Amino acid sequence: MKQNRICQLFDIEYPIIQAGMVWCSGWKLASAVSKIGGLGLIGAGSMTPDILREHIRKCKAATNKPFGVNLPLLYSDVEKQLDILIQEGVKIVFTSAGNPKIWTPLLKEKNIIVVHVVSSKKFALKAEEAGVDAVVAEGFEAGGHNGREETTTFCLVPMVKEAITIPLIAAGGIGSGRSMLAAMVLGADGVQIGSRFATSTESSAHENFKRKIIEAEEGDTILTLKQLTPVRFLKNKFYETIQAAESSGASSEELKMILGKGRSRKGIFEGDLEEGELEIGQIAATLKKIESAEDIVKNIWDEYVTLKKEFSQGSF
Repeated sequence: MKQNRICQLFDIEYPIIQAGMVWCSGWKLASAVSKIGGLGLIGAGSMTPDILREHIRKCKAATNKPFGVNLPLLYSDVEKQLDILIQEGVKIVFTSAGNPKIWTPLLKEKNIIVVHVVSSKKFALKAEEAGVDAVVAEGFEAGGHNGREETTTFCLVPMVKEAITIPLIAAGGIGSGRSMLAAMVLGADGVQIGSRFATSTESSAHENFKRKIIEAEEGDTILTLKQLTPVRFLKNKFYETIQAAESSGASSEELKMILGKGRSRKGIFEGDLEEGELEIGQIAATLKKIESAEDIVKNIWDEYVTLKKEFSQGSF
């Protein structure tokens, strides 16, 4: 697949990127995905600068294949984290939740490949203008922090494809070879997958959280906290508290007090299924087992290739 634009950009075998998810995407998961031929990402959003450095070094020791770091730009430690990425020689950085114009020039100056996550055509164009090498178009089916536009992946991808010239990665609601093929037909050059990798054996998420995901049914996730930053997570006691507050007209400040600090750590990393924020995508309803990252990549790719062949032969 090296003729594929995403494979060429990252020097990988399969155009499958593992999302950099908070509390899930440490060096074990990133290195496992990269080893098998995809692109693994370390999720810097839940890491202090020193912890990030440790994960980068461990990932380098675990694989000689390309890997990257996902860096949300909204956190206070972003400058320190950027310094570490540069010091440690990270070659690929995915940025999100912020303005790519601020940091892309610095990263490009250091010969780092930069990809920015967007939720709309407007932001995709701004990212291209900022000089990024590719964009991730993420529909609102995705877990975690989300776009206010609530545009679905299947609407977003073709709109972004028509607007930009740089490579396009689709994300949100993708976790199988079938959905990967659909995204590629709509114009994507590759896919980014989060939720399915969150349940992998190498994911650093708590086992309680992984079991909760594979037990999820249709309608068990919700996009909420829209007054603050929209986020999708599994419904639980914490969600009911938020819903009650929003229904009673709570202000943004009151919602911030309820949210507090460390809510996603509590749910995802510590396994508190009642009071934690259990960030995951709508596709959780289709995930029914915990697998290795290697098996996930192989299964997705094999299904994609098989279905693409059937489609080209008119077997559908």
